[in-house]
Amino acid sequence: MKFGKELTSQMVQEWQEAYMDYNQLKNLLKDIMRFRQNITQQSSGPVEKPGLKRRLTLYRAFSGLTGLKGSQMKNEDEVILVSAVQQEGSENYQTMFLRSSDDGGEHELVFFRRLDDEFNKVVKFYKAKVQEMKVEADELSKQMDALIALRFKVDKPEYFAEKVAPKVKVAINAANSSPPATVFASINGKNQGARHMDSIQEVEMSTEEISAPMKGFRPAPLEVLDHVKINVDPDTPVSTLRNVIMSSKSDLSFSKDEVRKAEEKLTQAFVEFYQQLRLLKSYSFLNMLAFSKIMKKYDKITSRNASKSYLEMVDKSYLGSSDEVNRLIYRLEATFVKHFANGNRRKGMKSLKPNHKTERHRTTFFLGLLTGCSIALVVAIVIAIHAGNLLNHEGRELYMNNIFPLYSLFLYIILHMIMYGANMYYWRRFRVNYPFIFEFKQGTELGFREILLVASGLSVMALAAVLSNLDMEMDPRTERFQTLTELVPLGLVMLVFSITICPFNIIYRSSRFFLIRCAWHCLCAPLYKVTLSDFFLADQLTSQVQAFRSLQFYACYYALGDFKTRNSNQCLNSNVYDLLYILVAIIPFWSRVLQCLRRLFEEKDLSQGFNGLKYFSTIVALVMRTIYDQRRGMFWKIMAASTSGVTTIFNTYWDIVRDWGLLRKNSKNPWLRDKLLISNKAVYFVAIVVNILLRLVWMQLVLDFNEAPFLHKKAMVAVVACLEILRRGIWNFFRLENEHFNNVGKYRAFKTVPLPFHYDR
Repeated sequence: MKFGKELTSQMVQEWQEAYMDYNQLKNLLKDIMRFRQNITQQSSGPVEKPGLKRRLTLYRAFSGLTGLKGSQMKNEDEVILVSAVQQEGSENYQTMFLRSSDDGGEHELVFFRRLDDEFNKVVKFYKAKVQEMKVEADELSKQMDALIALRFKVDKPEYFAEKVAPKVKVAINAANSSPPATVFASINGKNQGARHMDSIQEVEMSTEEISAPMKGFRPAPLEVLDHVKINVDPDTPVSTLRNVIMSSKSDLSFSKDEVRKAEEKLTQAFVEFYQQLRLLKSYSFLNMLAFSKIMKKYDKITSRNASKSYLEMVDKSYLGSSDEVNRLIYRLEATFVKHFANGNRRKGMKSLKPNHKTERHRTTFFLGLLTGCSIALVVAIVIAIHAGNLLNHEGRELYMNNIFPLYSLFLYIILHMIMYGANMYYWRRFRVNYPFIFEFKQGTELGFREILLVASGLSVMALAAVLSNLDMEMDPRTERFQTLTELVPLGLVMLVFSITICPFNIIYRSSRFFLIRCAWHCLCAPLYKVTLSDFFLADQLTSQVQAFRSLQFYACYYALGDFKTRNSNQCLNSNVYDLLYILVAIIPFWSRVLQCLRRLFEEKDLSQGFNGLKYFSTIVALVMRTIYDQRRGMFWKIMAASTSGVTTIFNTYWDIVRDWGLLRKNSKNPWLRDKLLISNKAVYFVAIVVNILLRLVWMQLVLDFNEAPFLHKKAMVAVVACLEILRRGIWNFFRLENEHFNNVGKYRAFKTVPLPFHYDR
């Protein structure tokens, strides 16, 4: 693999603009090479005059332009001079090219100017990030002071009865002691006669190493607890309601539950901080390697020896000489092992280092196997329908009204999973960091193969159930099993539900529980803090209205209807069912309204209010269309058409402009946005047109386009629902692309972990 591709594959995508632009510098070197090749061809002269060619070659060899080692200039170290210049309070590096008078020197001068710009950009970014890491390390050190004091207060409260003032020092700040130290804590008491708590010390330093940091030693007393409050997160609806009335910060009650929660939060903070340090270290290494590669290419093309002096400057710069990140990494590891792994380094490092997901060949194998089985079952169902002439069967209407809605539920779920798997494939291909955006647990996130594997497995079960249902109906020998035949779809739903909530570590338990947790947050909105994964799932559910109605039909058919005779009219014709038919459909939209209101209250972002208004208009349009479908009449038709028209315009604008970030008039890419993942701009315009067309699918309900002679009304409803799922799948890709570029613009590559303690002073 060429280094340019390797650099792109290993860089932090959210920091991609802060890396050295290797490709652009390489293009400048290509310009230099092309110029030198043209000079060489002009100097060589016509081919039919070998004598003249020989004389020019001798002249060029004498003038030092051939690039041979023996013809290199005597003062090779004077090709460039690199100096540091103070500008606007920061140190910038400038390279003076001493051979600008040579042929092609202006091209090399442009190269070095661009090289200096890239190097100064990298150093500036690296310095800023290191300073951020140092500030965060100081904050974590203060948090550890409070945690150690809280542990001691809870474990040995008798010492506090005598007003002992022990002092704790946690050294994870790189500015203090030397690298061999792990964690150092000293305990002193004010009263000579008072009891003293056990000293928390791990001495791995020599006398000189101890004395140096102790000169400026400013221990943190255990009275720090007098100035600390516990940060109360709204983890539950009850705590959220409590925080509406009281402050989100409460006094310490010195309970073991507080210690446990504080340890959990600090563990997450340490792990996240450790990943930041590792990526920052990788950033430094990759950029230094990139500058080394590009200078060696320059030497090879120009036959000069400028890389030595330039790389010496790189090594002496802050990027190459600063060891603060390494010291922070070392001290964080030591602190974490000491206080969170009971001194077990293997256990501690296993918690700190990320779990890399490994690709398994069996996943691909079973995906292919189950996909093939699904295709075979589809063919078998088509043959069974044709052989039994079921399309013209007298029971066709009864089957479509009662059995088809039961199995169409699985069609909606499988299609949505296929679209999501396709999205994940393209996100991965275009290097969108979707695990970070969705806040998946590292090492357990599913890839597109796993998603498609689950979809193919569910399709096999659903298609097998459909085929068995048809077979039992057509076979006279199984007519007495009518009850069993009708219970097949219910059994399949119960099986899928059981697998979803199964507590055992099978079938991607971590991802299943993550989905359940997000769904619960959506259901309990606005009592939970809204994260991207929560409102993203709620948006998916807004495209599954027919799936919710199918679940309602399950309850109607099996609980209130006579499923043995396929008679659900008693339930379907009730006013309660019609009312629930509307309420069930608006649940995901109402959840999004409440989520928007929660974000409006917390973030003070007025756009969230307009977003909530958008979903409310969708609820109104959905209610009007449903009432028109149930009652008909010109009045309801006008109401359905007008409200649907307004919400279609509103939703289309929000999709394209706000969620996708497109239609920017003054962008570099006209009517799109400045940054695009897909190089073919026509894809974006096609997506815009398709989104608008699929947003108009409601017209088939209002204008009675569903009266197709070759398609049953229930089948038409399923087709419309599938089109909405396809539209949502397209929306997903461009929505996450826009979110990715928002993170890139803010260099946001890590999630913010709330800390357990709040200092009043």
